[in-house]
Amino acid sequence: MNTLWTPWRMEHILGTAPKCNGCLFEPPGEAPFDKSHLLLFRDALSVAMLNRFPYANGHLLLAPRRHVADLTELTESEQRRLMELLSLSCTILRHRLHPHGLNIGLNLGKVAGAGIADHLHFHLVPRWEGDHNFITVCAEIRTIPQHIEQTFDLLVDDFQQLLPPPS
Repeated sequence: MNTLWTPWRMEHILGTAPKCNGCLFEPPGEAPFDKSHLLLFRDALSVAMLNRFPYANGHLLLAPRRHVADLTELTESEQRRLMELLSLSCTILRHRLHPHGLNIGLNLGKVAGAGIADHLHFHLVPRWEGDHNFITVCAEIRTIPQHIEQTFDLLVDDFQQLLPPPS
């Protein structure tokens, strides 16, 4: 029998995870990445980060830097950059994690399922054939086969390649 450990999810499952000060999608500082916040990428218009409580290994959250709740509030530049980041993130995940498919989701408003309704964000979830089995259905628990910090280390260099070179 294989044992699949996902110890970082227990705080989320029990509701004891520490609450984030401020907005999750606005990590402090200006660094282009920050492992402590699982921030893989930050530029003037957008952020990409790993979901601390993922549905699957490599589950990304992509958001505009500006705190807006709806697509209609984005500028044309923010829309363009967010879609570009979404496309580039798909390429990076396919290259590094080799998923069989990808789920992309956007929940607008609390009633639509947005856990953080006041800051628009996309979920990008890699999927593999058979990645969730009976334990998800019977126990409402997902198993993640790679530690989140290992996933961060695997992806961060590719995301940093998206930044323009320093002038």
